Amino acid sequence: MKKVLSIILGGGAGTRLYPLTKLRAKPAVPVAGKYRLIDIPVSNCINSEIFKIYVLTQFNSASLNRHIARTYNFTGFSEGFVEVLAAQQTPENPNWFQGTADAVRQYLWLMEEWDVEEYLILSGDHLYRMDYRQFIQRHRETGADITLSVIPIDERRASDFGLMKIDDSGRVIDFSEKPKGEALTKMRVDTSVLGLSKEQAQQQPYIASMGIYVFKKEVLFKLLREGIERTDFGKEIIPDASKDYNVQAYLFDDYWEDIGTIEAFYHANLALTQQPQPPFSFYDEKAPIYTRARYLPPTKLLECHITESIIGEGCILKNCRIQHSVLGVRSRIESGCIIEESLLMGADFYQASVERQCSLVENDIPVGIGTDTTIRGAIIDKNARIGHDVKIINKDNVQEAERESQGFYIRSGIVVVLKNAVIPDGTII
Repeated sequence: MKKVLSIILGGGAGTRLYPLTKLRAKPAVPVAGKYRLIDIPVSNCINSEIFKIYVLTQFNSASLNRHIARTYNFTGFSEGFVEVLAAQQTPENPNWFQGTADAVRQYLWLMEEWDVEEYLILSGDHLYRMDYRQFIQRHRETGADITLSVIPIDERRASDFGLMKIDDSGRVIDFSEKPKGEALTKMRVDTSVLGLSKEQAQQQPYIASMGIYVFKKEVLFKLLREGIERTDFGKEIIPDASKDYNVQAYLFDDYWEDIGTIEAFYHANLALTQQPQPPFSFYDEKAPIYTRARYLPPTKLLECHITESIIGEGCILKNCRIQHSVLGVRSRIESGCIIEESLLMGADFYQASVERQCSLVENDIPVGIGTDTTIRGAIIDKNARIGHDVKIINKDNVQEAERESQGFYIRSGIVVVLKNAVIPDGTII
């Protein structure tokens, strides 16, 4: 794997994940109580012995830069690195990144400095665990110019994805973006060619791109330099290349979730609490997910009733009830609170006890969840100050709302409280 360089695409403005992306890049969004989205592809690379990793981003990249600098520091005895490449203006190209392919194109001068044979291109907003060594091995064995990682899907979900057709050798011969009706039927393939059993192949007769690609070095450079007007890998570069190049499909038959929307992000986090077996586990010792070591104290629980939940380190919970929820680091929940089916991202800092006492005396609201508050079906971003006797329950079942001045949004019926928001005592949302 020394001959492989990984490029993680940090995504654009992250509008589908707004307001979680209001103050941070999409790959820097916290997940599972203590990680960030970028930790998933970076950890997959490290576990696959790929140590040369670039992260391309252009929006709100300060917290992402800080996280990567503090987390991934390889020793001076290897060429390994994880480095953020932000969009920049140059005399040759005065524009922002125009798409996934354009982002890589603008940094080709840097990529070609490395003595590598393949470029592994990944997305920064997916939740999955994958050994890229098997993926790259398949790419080499088939003599492919480009290999796409694909997932098998059933007819019910097929129209939500970009689909592809393959021949008997696994070579990709056709693409269709979110087809319906007769166009969808035409995209059926025999997925047993890629390794599924006959029964699975009948249940899942379509294959969809995961947005994960491996390119031969010379092929990537040729495609990007020739097609200047083509700015996106999935929609332009790869479909056009399938006519003249050997584009192969590699089947990934395991859990994979694109968590690019608030609804998908919310459900993917809460699914981690499922029993007996969650769809994705952070408890795999052979392929761990790495993140920044914070050296926080243990979580303190004082007369709490907690079921089916994940609690990050450094939390202080007092006489509260928590059910089917995920609580991030340094979460503070006062007595009488009920938290149900919610994701609390915690806090970046501890408030000194003297400061908290002064806040209560002066009718200021300290960081955390105040006494007798109920939160149900919500996402509470970091450092939120939620007062006493607040009810965040979407009582009118509103599906979409923007109340930025009041400190919250509603997306797909999920209340999202902004980072650093202040929700006064007695508020009902």
